[in-house]
Amino acid sequence: MQISFHTDAFCSAFWTFEKCLEWAQKNHVHFIECGLIDGVSWMHGLGYLPHLSTVDDPLLLRCQMDKYDCHLSQIDAAFPLSDRRGQIYGVQYVLNAIRYAKLAGCPRVCTTDGLFKPEGLEDDEAMALMKESYKQIIGVAEQYEIDITIEIHGYFTNNIERLDQMLNFVDSPRLRLNLDTGNSFIAGGNPIDFANRFAKKVSHVHVKDVSKELAEASRGNDTGIAMSHSAIGDGVNADNIRETLAILHKAGFDGPISMECEGQGGPLIERSLAWIRKTLGELGIAAE
Repeated sequence: MQISFHTDAFCSAFWTFEKCLEWAQKNHVHFIECGLIDGVSWMHGLGYLPHLSTVDDPLLLRCQMDKYDCHLSQIDAAFPLSDRRGQIYGVQYVLNAIRYAKLAGCPRVCTTDGLFKPEGLEDDEAMALMKESYKQIIGVAEQYEIDITIEIHGYFTNNIERLDQMLNFVDSPRLRLNLDTGNSFIAGGNPIDFANRFAKKVSHVHVKDVSKELAEASRGNDTGIAMSHSAIGDGVNADNIRETLAILHKAGFDGPISMECEGQGGPLIERSLAWIRKTLGELGIAAE
């Protein structure tokens, strides 16, 4: 499996994307996942945000990343597609991310639904809206040869049956799953169940643990975690993560597993990295 990490880990440290590349090189990590801003912001312009922007040149980015022997595992374009804003803003955002990903040499773009039931829409109406959105998105993704992943993160995606419907919105090998171990757990489910059901659909994984305190306060009430403050392996989801990785490995998955946790400028995500490497070794899974 390919060890990756989400640059969200360094938002609180106000790092630049290049500083994330430096961290990756120092810790011998060769894959990186990041969000994409469609335009500019003052935080990005001043160098206080570790994400990319569509104003950045993707070809020059590839050259920059080659110097650090690092590659993009996924671009995160997870604007919620489950409400009317998704059709107005989200679809175009994802299409822009697909074009950027192709030039940047990134094979995947991540999408998702909203955290809550869409206001003013019945569930079936929202599903119908999303289906039309994904038809447009996948039509473009197939031409660009980019996988579109649906992340487990919201009201619909944490429901296994609804997620199954979403993964079959379009009959295309380009529509895949981004399995998130933390979001599925905090919503009251278990990533093991998602892995057993959808192992063959998984293209990318978010590895995220959950602290005991957060689980006691929020499990079953929230549908996603913006950022986990538990090092991977230190929380109550660690055993589930281990079993999920074993299930995916048995099913033949050898793609990216992206660490998602508060980095604290390095120490917390470095603990996570050590646990991931140790666990993969114990499971007999080769780490790239």
